[in-house]
Amino acid sequence: MTDEIAKQYNPKDTEDKWYKFWEESNLFLAKPDPKKKPYTIVIPPPNVTGILHMGHALNNTIQDILIRYQRMQGFNTLWMPGTDHAGIATQNVVEKSLAKVGLKRQDLGRDKFIQRVWSWKEEYGSTIIRQLKKLGTSCDWSRLRFTMDEEYSKAVMEAFVRLYNKGLIYRGSYIINWCPRCQTALSDEEAAHHSLQGNLYYLKYPLKENPNKFVIVATTRPETMLGDTAVAVNPKDKRYKLLIGKKLNLPLVNREIAIIGDNMVDTKFGTGAVKVTPAHDPNDYALGKKHNLEFINVLRADGSMNELAGDYQNMDRFKAREAILEDLKKQGLLEKVEAHELSAGHCYRCHTIVEPYLSKQWFVKMKPLAKGAIDAVKKGKVNFYPKRWSKVYLNWMENIRDWCISRQIWWGHRIPVYYCNKCNETIVSAAKPQNCPKCKSNDLRQDEDVLDTWFSSWLWPFATFYWPNESKDLKYFYPTATLVTAPEIIFFWVARMIMAGLEFQKDIPFKDVYIHGTVRDIEGKKMSKSLGNIIDPLEIINEYGTDALRFSLISITAQGQDVFLSKERFEQGRNFANKIWNASRFILMNLDSTMIKTDLCQFLKKEELTLVNRWILSRFYSTLKETKKNLDNYQFNEAANTLYAFFWHEFCDWYLEIIKHDIKNAHNQLVMYKILDKFLRAMHPFMPFITEEIWQKLATQTSSIMLSSYPHIQEKIIDKKTEKTFSEALEIITTIRNMRMELDIPVQANNLGAKIFTTSKAKKAMLESVSGQIMNLARLNKLEIFVDFKETKGEFVNVLRDLHISIPLTGVIDIAKHEEKLSMKIQKVESEIKAKEGMLAKKDFLQRAPRDIVENEIEKLKNLKSEVQKLKGVKDGLR
Repeated sequence: MTDEIAKQYNPKDTEDKWYKFWEESNLFLAKPDPKKKPYTIVIPPPNVTGILHMGHALNNTIQDILIRYQRMQGFNTLWMPGTDHAGIATQNVVEKSLAKVGLKRQDLGRDKFIQRVWSWKEEYGSTIIRQLKKLGTSCDWSRLRFTMDEEYSKAVMEAFVRLYNKGLIYRGSYIINWCPRCQTALSDEEAAHHSLQGNLYYLKYPLKENPNKFVIVATTRPETMLGDTAVAVNPKDKRYKLLIGKKLNLPLVNREIAIIGDNMVDTKFGTGAVKVTPAHDPNDYALGKKHNLEFINVLRADGSMNELAGDYQNMDRFKAREAILEDLKKQGLLEKVEAHELSAGHCYRCHTIVEPYLSKQWFVKMKPLAKGAIDAVKKGKVNFYPKRWSKVYLNWMENIRDWCISRQIWWGHRIPVYYCNKCNETIVSAAKPQNCPKCKSNDLRQDEDVLDTWFSSWLWPFATFYWPNESKDLKYFYPTATLVTAPEIIFFWVARMIMAGLEFQKDIPFKDVYIHGTVRDIEGKKMSKSLGNIIDPLEIINEYGTDALRFSLISITAQGQDVFLSKERFEQGRNFANKIWNASRFILMNLDSTMIKTDLCQFLKKEELTLVNRWILSRFYSTLKETKKNLDNYQFNEAANTLYAFFWHEFCDWYLEIIKHDIKNAHNQLVMYKILDKFLRAMHPFMPFITEEIWQKLATQTSSIMLSSYPHIQEKIIDKKTEKTFSEALEIITTIRNMRMELDIPVQANNLGAKIFTTSKAKKAMLESVSGQIMNLARLNKLEIFVDFKETKGEFVNVLRDLHISIPLTGVIDIAKHEEKLSMKIQKVESEIKAKEGMLAKKDFLQRAPRDIVENEIEKLKNLKSEVQKLKGVKDGLR
């Protein structure tokens, strides 16, 4: 049909060309259309500081597959793009750049620092967008949003004011997670706990009435003892019952503190007596409130000890710990130290150990918001894939705590709260008020804190459509269809979006949530710079092509399972792209354009197709049906591998091989053309670039494969009986080919015959119907089919389920010589087995040799044993 198709596929010649074409042709553009049903995805907005990593590549490939698939199914698809301002992360990046020139943000002041961040964002913030385009993402880039653009910021302010007016936002002094490095509060979800090997320190607190007697307390954080205001014991604990109400002298500080009784004290922890530091521990905070204790904060925001720490003032918290322990030891007040595994919160950004810290912060009451979001999942309005994540979601939601939303940084949405300097009135307003509504003074100051980044992100599914304005886009595209995300942000983002959607839109934000696994290296380790195991997707794209990256990632990503990745994995995608290219080139070079314009269904009505054409068409539509079922159930790897197996093994290895000697036959021309055309369309969501390049070379009527429809499943062409018959014929052909190889019979030998023994007349008739194909593809000059097996001397026999397949050897090979040859091979392999077993039995080898070499030798031994069994089977098969 054409000679324009190159001999080899080069992704660099096609990818940028077609992406530019799609963009310039506005093929990603989406507008409300009442004649079509919408299908919307909002992108999980990458941080403006981000660069493309394999997690992004997997996440966005899945989203693009869904968008392209649904677009071809006739939906009005919108993939909403955008980036997140990433408060702490972005501020950290800019602060590091300032530090290189010896400056701190405080040197610039708030306004100039924020200007510097905006300048940085304008210069570097679009990097991730350019990289996403390299991945082939079909987002509507004309709608690109940023969580701090002017209109989006209005939505954030509106949400805060509405929640405040409903009594769902409040301010108070509570124990929060505090990062001394970032110097800001963190939500519980931003301060995940990790196990650490620490110590349990046993400290002696002298009784006031008798300083020679002590109450011993156990603690993991002795530096906070300087803020102790009580020691608590369980009133049921007989050891301490009589001491409740007595006074102790707090060591080093010499402050008088009381012994209090409370049932929340665990009698089995340490000594059963615990120090109470209400300003530095959430449990102690509760005890302090309950028993009206004094709250003494001994730490500064940077993690150093403050003026209330006495002699330890200005020391770092961990340096102070060492000094305090040394002083206690000198005074004989350190009883003992025990190794102890503890769990400590860590900042999600800088990984610093956080401090429980008494601080005045803004909070959202979550339980009233959680109720509807719990019901939405329980009633199936929102569905998780895999389903097990719904249990994780519900467990967190049913035990939800109030959300600390204030952050002590400068980059972000500043909290819309104002204070009157004259009368101390608090004013909550989306826009800065002109004056105080109480005293009319215009001397107002705004709250210094900014909102948690996630407070803007939880509005993403509707704020991107310019809420609170009731736009046509919002009414048409909301709620969205599917959210694709990672498990680590179910609590940060997914749960909160469901709550926000129900609160502000009175509807769920999305119907389905697909949770994909984490991308790990081949050994199962999470990819990180520190481990040096990162695989850069842009390097893979440069070496193998985008389609190879996408297909390789998807084909090994089972639903909800982590992805174990090595660079070699991408060779599969590259090889498949080459296979598609070479097969398409072969077909295109042999197509007669005058023979391929007939409608397939009309053609089938006119005359019967050959068995091989009926088989391949049935297999194609069965494959298509299975692929569609998998895609509709978010089983992307199964969909990809189903198409892969059909095209490579059935269409290329068998069908094209069978018809190549009669390729100009009208039936064959039409069938191979139709299958190639429809396969390219089915494959397009996975591999958009190569499918567009080849599809453009077919006799097509639309400007892009993106605008073509997804192939319709023609149920009447699916014939499972024909599939089974032909499939069995192919197995027989494969078995005979293997028997030829085992007997060292050259392919060009033309004197080979075969016998097939079956168990019934019906099976015999079925095999006779495909005997021509068996003879042709197995290169036989004779094929006989019998009912019931009869053993005959001088024949090589193999068993395929209920069939016996034999090759008469007389006149084909010298049986005696072949047996002798096999015996020599068996003897040689058994000798190699004995040598390998001897080597692996030596302890010295096992202990000194590298592990990979030992495992390699074990694998070689396994293969040798398999080979000897195979050779013996061949020898036994000679009759």
